[in-house]
Amino acid sequence: MDVISVIRAKRDKQELTPEQIDWVIDAYTRGEVAHEQMSALAMAIFLNGMNRTEIARWTAAMIASGERMNFSTLARPTADKHSTGGVGDKITLPLAPLVAACGAAVPQLSGRGLGHTGGTLDKLESIPGWRALLSNAEMMDVLDRVGSVICAAGDGLAPADKKLYALRDVTGTVEAIPLIASSIMSKKIAEGTGSLVLDVKVGSGAFMKTIEDARELATTMVELGTDHGVRTSALLTDMSTPLGLTAGNALEVRESVEVLAGGGPADVVELTLALAREMLDAAGLKDADPAKALADGSAMDHWRRMIQAQGGDPDAPLPVAREQHTVNASSSGVLTTLDAYAVGISAWRLGAGRARKEDPVQAAAGIELHAKPGDEVKEGQPLLTLHTDTPEKLPYALEALDGGVLIAPPGTEFTPRPVVLDRIG
Repeated sequence: MDVISVIRAKRDKQELTPEQIDWVIDAYTRGEVAHEQMSALAMAIFLNGMNRTEIARWTAAMIASGERMNFSTLARPTADKHSTGGVGDKITLPLAPLVAACGAAVPQLSGRGLGHTGGTLDKLESIPGWRALLSNAEMMDVLDRVGSVICAAGDGLAPADKKLYALRDVTGTVEAIPLIASSIMSKKIAEGTGSLVLDVKVGSGAFMKTIEDARELATTMVELGTDHGVRTSALLTDMSTPLGLTAGNALEVRESVEVLAGGGPADVVELTLALAREMLDAAGLKDADPAKALADGSAMDHWRRMIQAQGGDPDAPLPVAREQHTVNASSSGVLTTLDAYAVGISAWRLGAGRARKEDPVQAAAGIELHAKPGDEVKEGQPLLTLHTDTPEKLPYALEALDGGVLIAPPGTEFTPRPVVLDRIG
């Protein structure tokens, strides 16, 4: 077997054989296949695609590159959620303890933000003392005692994907649906959860800009999960405007706590409950009522226990940015556009995100929204507040918002997009 033959086969739109896929993933993980060679193969896959058989084998080969976790000793059924990433997407924070409060175990392996999309681990690290890195034994202990854990994936889980993910990010192949699907599902299947709900974002702030592409990705991932014995479903959800009223690490933690306390923005509450019901149904707990768990305080109790179990102080003050800048409405009328991508790029430039995996983030940086599309606004009314510890970045953050905030004349009719657009599985 040689890598040139594999690259040529996919370049020429041929179906890769199981042997070719197994070999190239293993050889790349071991360093026998060079980065530039795998870059060429990734671009060939991006351009020419893969069929279901190829994607399933590619995913299986990435799973086989590392260890697999096993939660069969837990007394609770396991359910996990994965989001394809967006702006203001803090749903994992209230969702994991909420589902745990309803009787499931939630082993939530999460990631960090890159570019305009926020990362769950970055958000939680704004809580003093909280630890993302847990050993497998520590993870099992927290799951057993609390019912939910949010932590980083260990180095032994799908190491082939770690190498390939970093390569895709710098070679223009991130959006390849076969590679997105196999990347997500190899980690989730290796994680060992019994059921999985996918939150596939659609819109300007998502990787999938159209409902058609999102549906293709969701269907591919649901099929992969089913083929590997994991009960899997997907919700296609709107990411044309940010979720909730905050985008940024500590800001989103604060808003998540508001949701757990029975308040919070309506769209965040709606999506949290929709995903919770999907997870509980998949775990065989369809009679559980997540709305009741939010109302009676049990979800908040699980949140506090989960944060404490990972070294965090749920009562500690969250970081506050040194500098704030308010953007006011330029005219009176109806706010029709608050573009998720523009807000995400602006928050990133303020310090809430990173350009490279090794870059630090500012815990307090981000953007508060004072209005959402469909709201009537008055000239001079605050629309956004920008938070940063590096005020010299404010002009670049404001530049990113150009064209992303549009106000129509008073009385303009506006029909909001629903939060949940479709369901697959």
